[in-house]
Amino acid sequence: DESVKKAHATITWAVPTAQEGKMTWLNCVKPPVCIKQEEKDSRKTTRGAPRGRRKRRGDAALLRHTVPYGGKKKSWCWASYLEQDKAIAAPTKLFKEHQAFPQSKNGFRVGMKLEGVDPEHPSMYCVLTVAEVSGHRIRLHFDKYSDYYDFWVNSNSADIHPVGWCEKTGHTLHPPKGLKDEEFSWLSYIKLSKAQAAPKALFENQNTTVTPLGFRIGMKLEAIDKKNPSFICVATVTDMVDSRFLVHFDNWDESYDFWCDATSPYIHPVGWCQDNDRILTKPPGYPNVKNFSWGKYLEETHSSPAPARAFKGKPPHSFQPLMKLETVDKRNPMLIRVATVVDTDDHRIHFDGWTDEYDYWVDTDSPDIHPAGWCAKTGHPLQPPISPQELFEPSEQGGCPTPGCKGVGHIKGARYSGHHSAVGCPYSDININKDSVLPDRLSGEMPGSGGLGRPRRAESIPDINPKTRGKYSLNTETDRRLELTLQQALHQSVFMPCTSPSPSSSPFCWDQHSKLLPTVAGITSSKVASWTVEEVIEFIQGLPGCKEHVHTFRDEQIDGEAFLLLTQVDLVKIMSIKLGPAIKIYNSVLMFKTAEESACNEL
Repeated sequence: DESVKKAHATITWAVPTAQEGKMTWLNCVKPPVCIKQEEKDSRKTTRGAPRGRRKRRGDAALLRHTVPYGGKKKSWCWASYLEQDKAIAAPTKLFKEHQAFPQSKNGFRVGMKLEGVDPEHPSMYCVLTVAEVSGHRIRLHFDKYSDYYDFWVNSNSADIHPVGWCEKTGHTLHPPKGLKDEEFSWLSYIKLSKAQAAPKALFENQNTTVTPLGFRIGMKLEAIDKKNPSFICVATVTDMVDSRFLVHFDNWDESYDFWCDATSPYIHPVGWCQDNDRILTKPPGYPNVKNFSWGKYLEETHSSPAPARAFKGKPPHSFQPLMKLETVDKRNPMLIRVATVVDTDDHRIHFDGWTDEYDYWVDTDSPDIHPAGWCAKTGHPLQPPISPQELFEPSEQGGCPTPGCKGVGHIKGARYSGHHSAVGCPYSDININKDSVLPDRLSGEMPGSGGLGRPRRAESIPDINPKTRGKYSLNTETDRRLELTLQQALHQSVFMPCTSPSPSSSPFCWDQHSKLLPTVAGITSSKVASWTVEEVIEFIQGLPGCKEHVHTFRDEQIDGEAFLLLTQVDLVKIMSIKLGPAIKIYNSVLMFKTAEESACNEL
């Protein structure tokens, strides 16, 4: 519904994220392959040349940077692609400072500790560890929580802070799982974990001291729900950091909160809906909704409205249709892909050639969009457009049935480096409209079905004014959710970090053991993928000498799909299974996959 996609005054882009989905080549008969330029072209310099000229030449060199493409000895580069497609790269000047080429290198290293905002609970600051570094980006891990919840940010993100920042600024720091607030101390924690605090010099955002004029914590306003942009709701400013502030929807779960500045198109002063003939969504549970009055509500909540003068209009952007750029793939956040601006009216962009079924909306100031050459400049891998041959030929790497998919990434997050079936594919028909399949990191609740958001239990909502706490309660009958513990809700653990070897490679050959595994005969991987945790356990019990390891599979809640992703290294080093049983278990996995291939060849 277009009315849902286009909320009044929002400035967003639609980004199709099909890492390996359906594809249509536009204005391109053949996939452009970079013709190597003479090295001297990229090395030419002119003594005394103006800075601007040298900068343009530097950008041009980035566009000639090649990346592996399509097959043997082939490569791809922006320069040849733009020339063949008769397109232009979006000028660097159109991007915000945090989107453009960084001025310094990424100094973060794996293992460094820091504090940062939980993207799923924007009001919470948590203890984080750098789990991976890629170019100008870092993958962050919540200490003592599953790798499922790891997330990516740029190293200049405004959402990360040095150790001790929360204490210094008066914010609450949520300690690692299992530790109480009063028990946690950074000094002792770093000492015990033998870790290093990320140096303060790495946090570029800490140099900002600008405070948005007019906004104060506790002030009320009207705000658009970014997850459901057809709703404009009663909201409150609940936190302020530098030039940004946190918007919370009254009586709604904090997962809907968002950070913004005074120029955000998602916020309006009190009374804006009435003045513009728009419907204002009242706080859930508020009595006598039909007769809602801002004046009465402000009096009841002992609050004041944010002054109209505090709201600043967002300057117009200058992006034009067919401009090219580099964009993070939302469904596979470790990847950055080649993208194109398609329409400036609804600010829609897509990964070149892919159909619009993968569209999603991104703010124009999103940290996930960058100028062409950003990956080359920062040392981050860039995923070029997939060739038609790759789209229609079965992948030799991942075995995923989704057209064009190479089995990279997983719907369940960073702990998976790959998948083999549509169940785990972020781009398959069954997953394409899912924002998440993981239970909430804190409550263990599974994400609700359906497109419209709804309030969660009022007792979980932080109230900025203690006097109003509990005054309005939600109808629990209309908002009943299935309570699940984290272990119950996790649809299984998988030990396949990004550095693990491919399941197809192993120092041991399975055929020498196949005669010892009669229970494996004839079972295909597609059948195993549908196994429950108990069915996996039953199978392990039937393998000679493996019964004693059943408890490990039960503890980690490994189902069929997770079982197929296990490597021999995972079994030995992570699950602590002895080499002999580990070989049998891993060879079973290989035999399942071989049986699947044989079945396909017979068709």
